[in-house]
Amino acid sequence: MKNVFDEMHAPNGGARVHYAPYQDWLSLMPASHIAQKRAEADSAFHRSGITFAVYGENAGKERLIPFDIVPRIIPAAEWELLERGLRQRVNALNAFIHDIYHGQRIVKAGLVPAEQVFCNAQYRPEMQGVRVRNDIYAHIAGIDIVRASLPGQDAAYYVLEDNLRVPSGVSYMLENRRMMMRLFPELFGRCKVRPVDHYPDLLLDTLRQAAPAGVDDPTVVVLTPGAYNSAYFEHAFLAQQMGVELVEGKDLFVHDETLFMRTTQGPRRVDVIYRRIDDDFLDPLAFRADSALGVAGLLSVYRAGRVTLANAIGTGVADDKSIYPYVPDMVRFYLSEEPLIANVPTYQCRKPDELSYVLANMEQLVVKETHGAGGYGMLVGPASTKAEVEAFRARVKAAPDKYIAQPTLALSACPTFVESGIAPRHIDLRPFVLSGREVRMAPGGLTRVALKAGSLVVNSSQGGGTKDTWVLEAEA
Repeated sequence: MKNVFDEMHAPNGGARVHYAPYQDWLSLMPASHIAQKRAEADSAFHRSGITFAVYGENAGKERLIPFDIVPRIIPAAEWELLERGLRQRVNALNAFIHDIYHGQRIVKAGLVPAEQVFCNAQYRPEMQGVRVRNDIYAHIAGIDIVRASLPGQDAAYYVLEDNLRVPSGVSYMLENRRMMMRLFPELFGRCKVRPVDHYPDLLLDTLRQAAPAGVDDPTVVVLTPGAYNSAYFEHAFLAQQMGVELVEGKDLFVHDETLFMRTTQGPRRVDVIYRRIDDDFLDPLAFRADSALGVAGLLSVYRAGRVTLANAIGTGVADDKSIYPYVPDMVRFYLSEEPLIANVPTYQCRKPDELSYVLANMEQLVVKETHGAGGYGMLVGPASTKAEVEAFRARVKAAPDKYIAQPTLALSACPTFVESGIAPRHIDLRPFVLSGREVRMAPGGLTRVALKAGSLVVNSSQGGGTKDTWVLEAEA
């Protein structure tokens, strides 16, 4: 792959320093042994029920997210920079969400256009003036990071996307590590890898810190849409790992501006909800009246400060792709700092000059719907046919404010075990950032890999897989 940063190999073909112990081990392993271990992993994931559903496929059909047994390794110094940049970015995003629901200083300063905020489908006027516990809106954030080369520049890390509503995938980070330790225990003797298994403890502590004022021993629950949701495995997994109840809307009710859970011992007050349901479905009295997933009256309890939702209602306004270009300005405005991790250069099609450029160069760009997710609603120009480009061009012309565009990045590649053997495949990284009294995260995150040769789309819904992510201990 030309002009692509190879995570494992230096330009001279040798292993990078932080990959050397792994490369030495891999060079001694017969291909048949690696294939056998991969089959063991697939079998174990099936037995554990680690599957996901893709909407639109046959009802009840579930698939494994393909797991690759070649890890992505990050040296300690690189992770330290990423960690500082992630902490900075999430602090700025939380400050932005608080601001738009209160003083709106950044809008008044002219840094973010009012229409981009208040006409955004994820903006919730019901949250205007509502105080949330500790002024934290995004308790759990999944920030998508890529290492890529832009024309004329060396490879660097960039933030590709912010996920602040109900970011998913952390269960795969944890299960991938368990699988690697089970299959290759000897590797963890060779490589000093920082642990991630404490993430559920960090998550529970973050949720407990968010409890309403005066609640010393909060009851925390995970709210799921139910077993037919594509991420249900993760909902159940995290509830089990934290030792809290997994509930559906029908298990909860509101009485006297207080939220209760039905139990065999009678009603029990609920103080914190880690919700995996979108805003629209949380309360049929306030949002979608046809929702059977939420709890009638929940918004009134929330507004009264008698329950905490993680993440907060209205948080999605900050992870919309139309807001993404303004995040570096948020860092400067709220923190008086320069961003430590840059955005990918982005064209906003709502701006006439930038729209003209996008329409004229669509074959070279990645064009995305501002509300799109999961790899849907996007065009990768270089990988598309002329007919696909023309069809997408018509869609952008018809509603330019609904699209952004970015250069087609040469995402870094990592060796990956595929049918033909070990070959490079493009990857990204989703660290999971927790905001409580301080901002914390497990080292690394979920590395997603595009398993099709040449593909840049890593999403599991589009055929991508995952890898274990190793952050190495700092040298003494």
